[in-house]
Amino acid sequence: MRFRPLRDRILVRRVEEGDRSTGGVIIPDSAKEKPSEGDVVAVGSGRRENDGSVTPLDVAIGDRVLFGKHGGSDVVIDGEKFLVLKESDVLGIAEFKAKSKKAA
Repeated sequence: MRFRPLRDRILVRRVEEGDRSTGGVIIPDSAKEKPSEGDVVAVGSGRRENDGSVTPLDVAIGDRVLFGKHGGSDVVIDGEKFLVLKESDVLGIAEFKAKSKKAA
């Protein structure tokens, strides 16, 4: 099935965190919090303004975004879980720097 979010909504695939804490303790599924980070899979056409113009979204497909823990709506598409968010629910776009190699 194809899914295209409307207007200022985005479709996000949550990024699952590891099963261990930083101290090495295994965390059961019931104690895990839902991740608040995900990859943008699809975006809507943009936010419609009062004058009828459409403002494009700041997020794009492939961006890694951070969002609030209780925002959006969970949906299942073709057996896979996604989250539908408004762009205003996104806290920011995570940008990762490439690791530079040290000279020997």
